[in-house]
Amino acid sequence: MNPAYMKRALELAQEAFDEGEVPVGAVVVRNDEIISEGRNRREQNKNALCHAEIEAIDKACKALGGWRLWECELYVTLEPCPMCAGAIVNARIPKVYFGSYDLKNGCCGSVLDLFSLKENFRPACQGGIMEEECQRLLKGFFKKLRE
Repeated sequence: MNPAYMKRALELAQEAFDEGEVPVGAVVVRNDEIISEGRNRREQNKNALCHAEIEAIDKACKALGGWRLWECELYVTLEPCPMCAGAIVNARIPKVYFGSYDLKNGCCGSVLDLFSLKENFRPACQGGIMEEECQRLLKGFFKKLRE
């Protein structure tokens, strides 16, 4: 685990925040190098699929020329939702690091644990990485929405 990658994911989350998106950022890393990045763009693209993880996984597949990301790690500021956890499993990403736990939609242990299904690829997962910074950004975004 390298905190520099979570810091980059936080920078991407801040970009999303600045554009009125839920502040989530993600980076895919291979051999200690960022291969791709993503951030939420659901409002901008008017598309429910435009989550940070999906964008980062899509770009990584294109950059590496294949759908199996078995040599990669994913860093994301918020615990993946069901769609993103499914994409991680299907891309065969072996290790996921996330910042803030998502007690409403989190599928890496908070609500469900899609990574522990018996007949599936099972990524290792570690949450709570730079959790305070990730939560601060999310709370600030939703506070701003309520105002």
